[in-house]
Amino acid sequence: MTTEIRHIVFDIGKVLIHYDPNIPYSRIIPDDAEREWFFTNVCTHDWNIEQDRGRTWEDAEALLIADHPQREEHIRAFRQYWHEMVPHAYEDSVSILEQLIDEGRDVTMLTNFASDTFREAQARYPFLKKPRGVTVSGDVGLIKPDVAIYDTHARSFDLDPAATIFIDDSYPNVEGARAAGWHAVHFTGAEKLRSDLAAHGIKV
Repeated sequence: MTTEIRHIVFDIGKVLIHYDPNIPYSRIIPDDAEREWFFTNVCTHDWNIEQDRGRTWEDAEALLIADHPQREEHIRAFRQYWHEMVPHAYEDSVSILEQLIDEGRDVTMLTNFASDTFREAQARYPFLKKPRGVTVSGDVGLIKPDVAIYDTHARSFDLDPAATIFIDDSYPNVEGARAAGWHAVHFTGAEKLRSDLAAHGIKV
């Protein structure tokens, strides 16, 4: 390695905490085919990502309810039962995060998250307050994998991109970090993360 890694940046959803909208919706819309239709046509990934970019839930709900008035209850349920979508932390990943912090390493977080639900997640999972800081997409109006959000994070926390490693479960987000001049690894589990970090000179 030509540059020593001095900054470690974690994604949050599906790296540190579990996220699955099907958890509440399997109760709200019990029929599998109907639920799949709902996520494909109403509360879609593209719709949800705009809340990560900073759109308010009020505006997001109004937009869908105008097109699907008969689905109002199901649409509002997304925010109402959001807490059920993040039921547990990945303890093995969290232990890596905490060990790195305890060793005095510089750890921050970069996440696609709506502003309000992120604060709810921090209250539910206090370890999310342990790193030096976080860039939340909903706060800055940018989302991964846009290179601008990585650049914003690096400026905000005075990171040297060449000395930074990013951990994310989404391969496009890993590629976005690399495009910003960072090192990045694709998260698939804590065991692989340990070996990926070790390959970059970080033993945990």
